[in-house]
Amino acid sequence: MEIGNLQKVVVIGMIVMFLATVASLQASEYDHEVQAKKITFAWKIEGDNLAVKLSAETEGWVGIGFNPVKEMKGANFILGYVKNGKVVLEDDFGSGQNSHKADTKLDGTSDVTLVGGLEKDGMTTVEFTIPLNSVDKNDTKIDANGENIVLLAYGSGRDTFLAKHKYRTALKVNLSTGTAHKMD
Repeated sequence: MEIGNLQKVVVIGMIVMFLATVASLQASEYDHEVQAKKITFAWKIEGDNLAVKLSAETEGWVGIGFNPVKEMKGANFILGYVKNGKVVLEDDFGSGQNSHKADTKLDGTSDVTLVGGLEKDGMTTVEFTIPLNSVDKNDTKIDANGENIVLLAYGSGRDTFLAKHKYRTALKVNLSTGTAHKMD
C-alpha cells in the first residue's frame, strides 16, 4: 500500500471511530428507556429535574402524564409536537377522568423547559425538562427513587393538542432503576 493510500485509510478509520463515539454519546444522554408499542420514553434524573425524551411513530403530538389519581384525573401532562421545524410544548393538568387542560388556564404555571425536538420520517421526538417537585398546585410530585404511574400517548398525524390519542398506555415506572411494567 502506498503512503497516500495508507493515510486515506487512517483518516477514514479515524472518521468512523469519531462518528461511532458521537452516536454512542447521543445514545447515552438518558439513563433509562421504556418502549411501549410505537412510543419511547427515555429519561435521566438531573438534580431536582427530570430530563425526558419522547418519540413516537406519528407526525402528530406525543405526550406523557405522571401520577394520576384516577384515569387521567390529577396527572401532570406534558404534550408536544413539531410543526414547520418548531417544537410546541404544553404543560397540562388532568382536569377530569378523560380530560386535561393547560395549567395556565387553571391558575397554574407552565413548568416545562424545552430542550429540543424533531419530526422526521414519520417520527416525532420532543425533549424537555420538568421539576420533580414543582411549586405549581397542578403538578404532582414525581418520585425520583420510587414507582410512578406514567401515562404515554400519541396522536394521529395532526399538529394540534385537540386531536385525540391514537395510542395510549399506563405503566408503573421506577425512575431510579428503570424497571417498568404495564398496568392492568
